Amino acid sequence: MDTVNDTVHGEYKVPGGKLVVVDLAVVDGRMTAVQVSGDFFLEPASALDSIDAAIEGLPVETGEAALAAAVTAALGPAPQLFGITPEGVAIAVRRALGVADAVDDAGGAA
Repeated sequence: MDTVNDTVHGEYKVPGGKLVVVDLAVVDGRMTAVQVSGDFFLEPASALDSIDAAIEGLPVETGEAALAAAVTAALGPAPQLFGITPEGVAIAVRRALGVADAVDDAGGAA
């Protein structure tokens, strides 16, 4: 887990896709100040705010499947993701927290 000023940083390269970067802080066991970025594209661009909001406040124990489900639910049916997946975002979050599962590492670069 890389920490800078009490924030953590995680990255995941989606196989065949783009890089997802997550920076966040942890306060009282919950994720705060969540910022997802990377070299991917979203349509509409405002969908990025929805992704950040979906993760904000979740407990640090939230697993990969639950994180991906939260991102999917927040996006709804309209947004289009180009080069990333909700699962890729979840893996980047778990890497930031230093709790990525061994299965998360398949095809990804830390």
